[in-house]
Amino acid sequence: MCTTRRFTLAALAISIASFNAAAATPDDAAPLGKLPRWVQPLAYQLDFRVDPHQLEYTGNATIDIELKQAADHLWLHGHDLSVSKVTLTDSSKKIHTAEYKVAAKKEGVATLEFGQTLPAGRYSVMLEYSAPFNQQLEGVYKVNSQGEPYVITQMEAISARYAFPGFDEPAFKTPFTLSLTVPENQVAVANTRQVSERKLGDGWRKLSFATTKPLPTYLVAFAVGPWDVVNGPKIPATQWRSHAIPLRGITPKGEGQRIKPALAETPAIITALEDYFGFGYPFDKLDLLAAPDFAAGAMENPGLVTFRDYLMLLDANSPAHNVRSSFNVNAHELAHQWFGDTVTMPWWDDLWLNEAFATWMQSKITRQLHPEYRADLELIGGANYAMQNDSLVSVRRIRQPITGNGDIETAFDGITYQKGAAVLNMFERYLGADTFRKGVRAYIKQHQFSSATADDLIAALTKASGKDQRLAKAMQSFLDQAGVPLVDTTLSWENGKAVLHLKQQRYLPLGSTGEAKRLWGIPVCVRYSITNGAAAGETKTQCELLDQKQGQMVLQGASASSWYMPNADAAGYYRFNMAHDDLARLTGNLEKLPDTEQLAYADAINAGFGRGDLDAAAVLAAAPRLAKSDTREVATALIPTLQWLSRYEARSDAQRTRLTELARKLYLPRLQQLGYQRRANESQDDALLRASLADFLALDMKLPEVRQALLAQGKQALQPNADGQLNLEAANPDLLRSVLAVSTQDSGSTAIDALIKALGTASEPAQRMAMLAGLGSATTAGSAERARNLALDPRVKIGEMSTLLRASREDGEGREAMWKWFTANHVQLIKRSGEMSGSRLPGLVAGDSCSQREADRLAAFFQPLLEHLPGAERGLAQTREQTLLCTALRDKQDPEAILR
Repeated sequence: MCTTRRFTLAALAISIASFNAAAATPDDAAPLGKLPRWVQPLAYQLDFRVDPHQLEYTGNATIDIELKQAADHLWLHGHDLSVSKVTLTDSSKKIHTAEYKVAAKKEGVATLEFGQTLPAGRYSVMLEYSAPFNQQLEGVYKVNSQGEPYVITQMEAISARYAFPGFDEPAFKTPFTLSLTVPENQVAVANTRQVSERKLGDGWRKLSFATTKPLPTYLVAFAVGPWDVVNGPKIPATQWRSHAIPLRGITPKGEGQRIKPALAETPAIITALEDYFGFGYPFDKLDLLAAPDFAAGAMENPGLVTFRDYLMLLDANSPAHNVRSSFNVNAHELAHQWFGDTVTMPWWDDLWLNEAFATWMQSKITRQLHPEYRADLELIGGANYAMQNDSLVSVRRIRQPITGNGDIETAFDGITYQKGAAVLNMFERYLGADTFRKGVRAYIKQHQFSSATADDLIAALTKASGKDQRLAKAMQSFLDQAGVPLVDTTLSWENGKAVLHLKQQRYLPLGSTGEAKRLWGIPVCVRYSITNGAAAGETKTQCELLDQKQGQMVLQGASASSWYMPNADAAGYYRFNMAHDDLARLTGNLEKLPDTEQLAYADAINAGFGRGDLDAAAVLAAAPRLAKSDTREVATALIPTLQWLSRYEARSDAQRTRLTELARKLYLPRLQQLGYQRRANESQDDALLRASLADFLALDMKLPEVRQALLAQGKQALQPNADGQLNLEAANPDLLRSVLAVSTQDSGSTAIDALIKALGTASEPAQRMAMLAGLGSATTAGSAERARNLALDPRVKIGEMSTLLRASREDGEGREAMWKWFTANHVQLIKRSGEMSGSRLPGLVAGDSCSQREADRLAAFFQPLLEHLPGAERGLAQTREQTLLCTALRDKQDPEAILR
């Protein structure tokens, strides 16, 4: 009786549990945003079989998961995968079968259907599959270089789903254990060090790699091919790390020697980063890989950082721009090893935590190790660039809500990178460098190998600084709303004191439909001249947090005749508009400002012109003051506005002549002083200035004397050597782009024929970029059409297409011809470059447009394509708005002001 009763109760309990499990099974639709959290991945084992000579690869993905509730299915990501087998193994080693089904092909969402309800618990999911090598530089993709195939990965942002089935979101950080089965004659590398090798027979071998630290899927990386592997200097132990780190360079076959300069710079970068973060390099080795074709500039995969080849492959003939960019980008990607890799954002709305911090930290490291690079000015220039885009109504926020995959793709822009870095720079200045670092260190330590949000960072900075919620609200005001603050300033003498009145609103260019009422918490720092007391003749800096519409500062020691700079050191992410007399005093004392502030002054001139407050005469009056600066960035700061005046406002011969003669007077003597060839032991800055001036004077202003000098180099460069290859080394490598552009314009089909013929065999990446820019600059109809058609030719790599097409639009036949070509060829172009490039297409084909007609045709053409091009909606909105703003400014400005 008692036994029977116990059996009945047990059976009843099982029945109730089964009923509850069935009732709890999720009844949901395919998630097109975040995956549900009732399934958590715990670890991955990924085994790939890769032969670069084949069209596809095979894989086996084993994922340890936890079902947090009973379920008869789960959701995961997979795109273009042919899954042949799925099994689930529970904690008691019982095997269950499951079926993989595509649920949302466009988004890459799939489901595993169990065929029964499984209770909550831990399981191991195994999926066998095959997939084609991707053709658009996503996931696991294949490229050819010098007749050899290479396989490379690029998982960010949401391309890991092309490579393997999994949970392709940044919040899911787990360890990964990779194995690669490859032909014996192929080299294979991955995130971590290789721990074993086993020969399998039939010419194959299996390589196993150490388990990674917890990573999101977008940081998984490997590469297979006939790579050169070059040992770099070991990164020595430091106070933050007890062991040395092995460093290697991975290059295409035959290029190994050229990665040594980048390797030589790397240990100092790592050491400087460790000193800042107070945290040793967190991974077991470091490889730098030069990819023969790559969609991004570089990718911060821990232990295996991948770069565009021109950034890593350097020699004595490399352009100065590439040499400097190599260091800067390397510093940026290595900073990610802490920001983004060790601590990862949980969702793409906080992408800025990765990219803004890496951009800001890159500047800090470059200033420390290469002060001559003037990374402080680059950071300011980046902020000024971001402000141009941030002035649009259609612009995104730094921390933009993500509503679909298109929003993820468009998050990789100047707002995330340059604006985010400028905001960090501003608040570091406000809090003090030591306090700011204390907060950053606490944030990294608290969230290492996990995920964290912007609010977590703000909390760490608030605690480190001892500030109240005003700081948090101030930082959030820049993260959570779009736009550039405009601070209006007026200095007055009141009751024996110099009082600076401040008023804030949103900066809006002429013609904008935006609302100017907006409030930020702005750390306003002002430099001013002291006229009273023992310190008379010196300057002083004073800062206040302006978080109301209006405020004021009493400038101690100043008088009514003092001059002031409203953005001291140009550290603030805001623009300023000064009372007329105040601006005149500042202009009269411009040479007393440090070059950082002269750069901010130049931006104020450009911004005042864009807002319609200043006319062409004011710009042309300011240009000589800035052009005489010894600092390259300051001397060239107004060139973009001079280009705009020449392109859109100058309508008569007299107006065009005025601009041409001004450019000749301001910039030609400087170029002639530098000469057209490299000088022994010249600075990189001289080389960069020469390139900027030659490009502007030859291609924009078309000065005959500059064009003739470049054409002379072009004739030598386009003469074949004894081996039949072009003699491109005969031209100054810093000027090669401009040299070839002038050559295609003035030598016509002769230059075009030579460059197209050479393109099929040329492999040096910097020369290829110059060749493509030169081809795109052709101005005669037949030649320009031939050049544009190369964008659809396999001789041009996918990552090179934009260089060719942008040159065709800007320096070549022009917008009308580019538009006609694009509308006729857009299907092939999109098929080759991939739908995920859609956000950039409107700007690529219609950037610099300046008429209502162009804005209307752009909208009419792209509107039907939007559902097939993720991110194109924002790209279209911004390009159209820029076109209309240009139109409004052109219509408002008086061309006769050029002659005043």
